[in-house]
Amino acid sequence: MEGIKVGLLNAQAQMRRLYDWMLSWADHPKAAPALFGLSFAEASFFPIPPDPLLIALAISSPRRAFHWAVICSAGSIMGGIAGYVIGWHFMSIIGNKILAFYHLDQQYAMAQGLYRKYQAWAVATAGFTPLPYKLFTITAGAFKIDFGVFVLASALSRSARFFMVAGLVYVFGPAIRDFLEKYFNYVTIAFVLLLIGGFLAVRFMF
Repeated sequence: MEGIKVGLLNAQAQMRRLYDWMLSWADHPKAAPALFGLSFAEASFFPIPPDPLLIALAISSPRRAFHWAVICSAGSIMGGIAGYVIGWHFMSIIGNKILAFYHLDQQYAMAQGLYRKYQAWAVATAGFTPLPYKLFTITAGAFKIDFGVFVLASALSRSARFFMVAGLVYVFGPAIRDFLEKYFNYVTIAFVLLLIGGFLAVRFMF
């Protein structure tokens, strides 16, 4: 129990630093490429989702919240396509290593079963939830799921997720930032648990 507490405290400290760093990009001229790059990477190989940076940028200018959501969605969709290409052409060289790094190699067959049953629409669930999106994008390419349906499912689910975040910031504006500042520790714990829970859901619940 003590180890879990220490782990959460360390995660809180790391997330606080990440949050502060992300806020520092709010007025940076390269904020848009940073958001696009993080969204792209998370969809294919990187573990941290782009939501915190999207929130930070939207909070800095709520009127541009949907502008940032478009960039975030575009980066994520392109990153999903990159994950698809990795699974399609480079599974043995890169794809298997990515899945093994996140201990998701055993869930490869599970994802195959989902795709056989639901086709590329299985990616829509992963695109909107904390489930590791990269598992589904890479696996979709490896099993040569219909590319058009894959892109459409990715676009719908990822855009819905990021535009929902942007919409909340647009409606509530600075109040969201005040809430994050006041309850940051609780938000961090929830974020870490959701991130971990997404990986555990794939590993143990299917």
